[in-house]
Amino acid sequence: MRSPDIVTAEEILERAHVVALPMAVRFRGVTTREALLIDGPHGWGEFSPFIEYAAPEASAWLRSGIEAAFEGLPHADGFVQVNGTVPAVTPGEVEGVLARFPGVSTFKIKVAEKGQSLIDDLARVRAVHTARPDATLRIDANCAWSVDEAVEAARGFATIVDLEYMEQPCATVEELAQLRYELHRIGLNTPVAADESIRRATDPLRVAELNAADVAVMKVAPLGGVRAVAGLVERIVDKRGVRSVTVASALDTAVGIAGGLVAAKLTESNAAGLATQRLFVEDVVAPRELFGGGLAVEPAVPDPDRLADLAAPAPRRDWWFTRVRQCCDYLESRSQ
Repeated sequence: MRSPDIVTAEEILERAHVVALPMAVRFRGVTTREALLIDGPHGWGEFSPFIEYAAPEASAWLRSGIEAAFEGLPHADGFVQVNGTVPAVTPGEVEGVLARFPGVSTFKIKVAEKGQSLIDDLARVRAVHTARPDATLRIDANCAWSVDEAVEAARGFATIVDLEYMEQPCATVEELAQLRYELHRIGLNTPVAADESIRRATDPLRVAELNAADVAVMKVAPLGGVRAVAGLVERIVDKRGVRSVTVASALDTAVGIAGGLVAAKLTESNAAGLATQRLFVEDVVAPRELFGGGLAVEPAVPDPDRLADLAAPAPRRDWWFTRVRQCCDYLESRSQ
């Protein structure tokens, strides 16, 4: 197994393809998803940290891409149940989004979008519940609320449906712990999930130490690869209230999704947030077929014609190449 710290930038870039994937629905403020894909000796890897992430954070994403391309992923097979993802759309747009996920029985609904209110969130959740009354629903606030605002939101959602969990409703681990206490105190049994408090934390185990979450959301790329996720799950689940894990996409291309499916299978994930390929107009691999609300665990090998058609303009390719070099420099400095 080859350490990511000794793979050079030039080795990566000579195997790199930079693509720009159009989104069918605006998601996380993104309308075009860019990614650098690596055609490695042991498979395809992906490097696609969001553009605002500097090298110290983006380097974990590069480690993940190097693992898949230069080391190869651990073996896994079978199927993984997935959730559908509902962006912060209007109630009238909900049915169109749900139609992208045939057979899926769990949906994650984005809430707390800038420029929207709790009234908008409640209307969106109600629209999903009305359209799919038997579905399991979870919401994701991406750190947007204070503890008081999260309590108010939980009260509102509870009048519509019993949520599977609220994902990262508040920004800090301390706030998540306080929120769990407040919810139990007022008799609301809405579970709390931690995402950013794990994947963007210097100490991801702090969530368990402070009894701050019921569910740990794991994203392969931000955490440094499939093996890193599997190791972290062993250390965090069943500790101080963390009962289960949900493996999710970081808006990955089909290449990143393939690694996510391996991680989900190895960690016995809840319905995984790995059907996000269906939010793209086009991807480097034909859309994976959903079978009974699940996806097959199998490698993703980009189609050459799709790589060519979706290639990013030269200035964007050069920007991503520079980013790889910056992250390699950072990893090398950390290994010394």
